[in-house]
Amino acid sequence: MRIERLSLLEGAERAEGLAVIIDVLRAATTAAYALHLGAERLIPTDSVEEALRLRRLHPDWLLMGERGGRRLEGFDLGNSPWELRDRDLRGRVIIHATSSGTRGLIHAGRSEEVLFAGFVNAEATARYIIHREPAKVSLVAMGEEAIRPAIEDELCARYIEALLRGERPDFTAMRHQIVAAPSVSKFFDPAQPQFHQEDLEMALELDRFSFAMKLIPDDPPYLVKVYPPQTLQR
Repeated sequence: MRIERLSLLEGAERAEGLAVIIDVLRAATTAAYALHLGAERLIPTDSVEEALRLRRLHPDWLLMGERGGRRLEGFDLGNSPWELRDRDLRGRVIIHATSSGTRGLIHAGRSEEVLFAGFVNAEATARYIIHREPAKVSLVAMGEEAIRPAIEDELCARYIEALLRGERPDFTAMRHQIVAAPSVSKFFDPAQPQFHQEDLEMALELDRFSFAMKLIPDDPPYLVKVYPPQTLQR
């Protein structure tokens, strides 16, 4: 298995083999919670316009997303796992539009298979990859707005790579680095209420979920839960 680490939107476009799109804060974490709370499927979009187009075609589908971290006008949900905590999403289809993660899923068109990951499902993602035995894995850290590197995504890519190589990385040290990073200070800033401190805590809850998230290449493509074997077998 060859493993390549890539970054940002251009990295998603270059990804080959089995691609893992990583967006810890917050798209992948929010997607995982939505599926955990019963959503039937999540439909990632590359643009707000595409999300609104799909909503017009399917008025019963929910709109979830952000630009600049803020819930978009007319959307039912923001891109926040904490805001989802009390929602009953059983059986719902959700259109997901974010500045970074969902765009990466759409742009990974050269890949044979695409997963969505954060720390909340890192080990499940690694177990799924090991079970699939791909010749090549592309780990794509999507960063902020898909144009600036983000420490949490880079470290998550490093974490998953270590698992794939049979290592056990030091998540505690990584967590300290992330919380101390200047780019994460917005989650502690009362002037930016769209970034909940609880979102950060939820995003850093390692292996909260036992499922990977796989993109099904339909029209439109959608994310579902997949459950890999329970151990990291090699």
